[in-house]
Amino acid sequence: MKPKAHILPVIILSQFACTSLWFAGNAIVDQLAAKTGLGAEIIGYVLSAVQFGFITGTLVFAFLMIADRFSPTNVFLVCAILGASSNLVLLFETLSKWELLFARFGTGFFLAGIYPVGMKIAADYYEKGLGRALGYLVGALVLGTAFPYLVKGMAWGANDGIVVKTTAFLALIGGFALWLFVPNGPFRKPSKKLQLSAGPRLFKAPEFRKAAIGYFGHMWELYAFWAFTPLALQTFNRLRDGGFSVPLGAFAVIAMGGISCMLGGLFSQRFGSAKVALVSLSTSGIFCLVSPLLFQLHPFIFMACWCVWGMAVTADSPQFSTLVATHAPTEQKGTALTLVNCIGFAISIVSIQLVSFLIPKIDTPYVFLILTMGPMVGLWQLTRKNH
Repeated sequence: MKPKAHILPVIILSQFACTSLWFAGNAIVDQLAAKTGLGAEIIGYVLSAVQFGFITGTLVFAFLMIADRFSPTNVFLVCAILGASSNLVLLFETLSKWELLFARFGTGFFLAGIYPVGMKIAADYYEKGLGRALGYLVGALVLGTAFPYLVKGMAWGANDGIVVKTTAFLALIGGFALWLFVPNGPFRKPSKKLQLSAGPRLFKAPEFRKAAIGYFGHMWELYAFWAFTPLALQTFNRLRDGGFSVPLGAFAVIAMGGISCMLGGLFSQRFGSAKVALVSLSTSGIFCLVSPLLFQLHPFIFMACWCVWGMAVTADSPQFSTLVATHAPTEQKGTALTLVNCIGFAISIVSIQLVSFLIPKIDTPYVFLILTMGPMVGLWQLTRKNH
């Protein structure tokens, strides 16, 4: 049975609205640095706290099989409310380093009930054409991630409070919209009991394992690329007098990834998810390798290349998730998506902190080379044959 016409648009808009919480702290990082007294290391700390919260949340959700045992739309709503509440802590006039990190951790924890659960809801509706549906859905996540930079770059968003309030309000709207208009999907098969061995069993299936490790390689690159794109723009402005607006430039680069996710979803209908993931990961890996050379280019060409990189680095994400969901048992899709997300985001913390560690030690144009390892591992998995 074909889902009603409003189902996918509501899921997409709700995902966009709720994931705007993700980079709200990074968009106002200068103001947060002034409040807490942290230096340049705050970039890595603020995002890593969200990632660590997300990892903890996904571990709890996967271990307890929350998305498979309970109504995913109810889970989504509760997490949207609590995530928005955690985000509002950033409005405190005085904020210690630990209060900041705990607030960002809380936001990440509740995002674990939004991002993978949103994908689970889509999988419950779209047994066929899941690659296209998840392409739109992850595209919405990417646009939501970019949105705080857009708000910050606008004249009315100069006040950090506007960024925080806007993203918190959007998250509440998204949570209630999905809860009101998207009932549990027709292909939902709830798990009746807790199965503590579900995670290890999933990784015994060769196709599932390939998809998961490919996703892990993608995640080594993705969030570090996003987190340090503002630094890349600042560095280019300093070296080549680029004149870029850093918030608007960061929004453009990340938002282009949202478009590529949607295009990748359409291409997956014709060429298959594995092929789209392979091309996307290969392209972003090439950009990792040549990244120091990009800083020598004309400003227009530099920005064009960085935007294409922003497209390539995200287009494979929904296709890896599609492969993961496809190769997991029906009653464990929510757990599979949540568990793979959990491990992928743990890997992203390592790459973010590694780049943070290297920035004071080597010239900024060279730090993006370290991201090459992710695409290499992902491509190795995607191209190897099962034995």
